[in-house]
Amino acid sequence: MSAHDDFAESLMQEASACPSGLTTWNGSDPSQRFAVYRNNVIVSLIDALADTFPVTQALVGEEFFRAMAGQFVRAHPPRSPVLTLYGDLFPSYVCDFVPASALPYLGDLARLEVAYIQTYHAAEEGSLAISELSKLLSNETTLSQVRFTLHPSINVVRSRYAVVSLWAAHQDLSPENTLGSIHLDVSEAAMLIRQDLDVVVVRIEHGAAEFIENLHRGAVFADAVSTDVPFNLETTLALLLRYGAITHYNI
Repeated sequence: MSAHDDFAESLMQEASACPSGLTTWNGSDPSQRFAVYRNNVIVSLIDALADTFPVTQALVGEEFFRAMAGQFVRAHPPRSPVLTLYGDLFPSYVCDFVPASALPYLGDLARLEVAYIQTYHAAEEGSLAISELSKLLSNETTLSQVRFTLHPSINVVRSRYAVVSLWAAHQDLSPENTLGSIHLDVSEAAMLIRQDLDVVVVRIEHGAAEFIENLHRGAVFADAVSTDVPFNLETTLALLLRYGAITHYNI
């Protein structure tokens, strides 16, 4: 293990000893200063997660969230210096976090919040002209073999629970006014796409979500529409056209 690896490991483990080789200007024990530095790093990572997962934090409370996030950051330190994107593994961690097991929807809610950040920071891309798309959509023979490329900012989230409604309720200044009317056991899906500098979160059918995922994976149109759950294809295509979600195609 290199000196760098040793330092990084000691930084993330609360019970670890001070890394060897550290010195202070006045010859005092460096362990106390290292402990302060370690605490600052952990706190900054927890703060970064709190910024990414505000609704997740609101649902469990700040104290619970920070305790859970503190355990996560020690187990999963950043893999990139870009803290804005830190936390992509957090939803899976939440799903397996035993103290949160009473809230089975929490992991999917966190996945929605990760998707929101990824959508916001995705690359920009021009949309295909509606006139060109209209020609394709009107020719069933050609359309069946078309592969569409979707906008880089598109993300799809599917859940067994009403996480889209939960998230939407917390975008209001008084979420308590609508939270009581949400049926948590109703499964929901959403498409996320960036429009200018705003992220749009649209509740969609589960079959529509699967269709969009199929397109994103590069399936030809005829295969993409073969979903496990029926959906309204016309409405879904209109949605994709409305938000300029299709950027390219090939046959």
